[in-house]
Amino acid sequence: MTGADEQETYPDGMRELIAARRRRRAALVYHPGESLPPLDADLDALTRRLVPDEEPAPLPAGHSSFARKRHELLPEFRGQPELCLLNALLISNLRKFTWPDHAPALFLRLWREKADFLTLRLSSRWLISSVITFAEHGPTEADRRVGQSMNVLFSLMKLYEYERQYSGTPSDEAFRIPGRAKGPLPMQMLGFQIVGGDLEANLLLDIVEQALDAPNAGALASALVDRLNRDPRTIFRRFALMRQRLEALRKARDGGEPAGEP
Repeated sequence: MTGADEQETYPDGMRELIAARRRRRAALVYHPGESLPPLDADLDALTRRLVPDEEPAPLPAGHSSFARKRHELLPEFRGQPELCLLNALLISNLRKFTWPDHAPALFLRLWREKADFLTLRLSSRWLISSVITFAEHGPTEADRRVGQSMNVLFSLMKLYEYERQYSGTPSDEAFRIPGRAKGPLPMQMLGFQIVGGDLEANLLLDIVEQALDAPNAGALASALVDRLNRDPRTIFRRFALMRQRLEALRKARDGGEPAGEP
């Protein structure tokens, strides 16, 4: 019998994952008369024009995949400037293996000329999607690097935070100090020192330093790190709360002097 440690999470290795990714990233199809705005589109006009604040009409039979994607996005941007919807449509195209020729340049133009406008109006979800898009389409190595770092950070956070909900503990509530399950971490990793450890802080600081060097994606990445710092429902905030509790317990135990973590 094969031992649990010899079984594979993905029985076919990466082959099936690669095939599934290729299927998901098939290019959007445009029908005659459908297109993204041109590269020289009037962005100021798109900041003033609003997406209709109503349910979109049903799609006609035989609609294109581009029309379906736009129809899916419309409810999320009801009453918002059309520039926000355009940003989402560009991201939807640029996540595919191919896209309209001018889509990367138009996306970069949005974030060069309207970064402040978009950062103020977009949800964190769409800001994350935007900075991740720089991982493949950033015009400089620094932009691509910070985009990739943000992709890894928020993708792993999403996986972890969603799985954590099955513990029954709310996202803004730190785990109790006693009762930690004992056992090895995966991949022979060493444990994390809550008091005295700085792994989570250094992870964010590396991204902050990358953002300082990224001329196009840097301001967006910095804004997201600031939002992350203010969000009470993250692993970073919970570790801060646990650290405060441990330090208080150890001060009480040691007569006012914090002790190192065993």
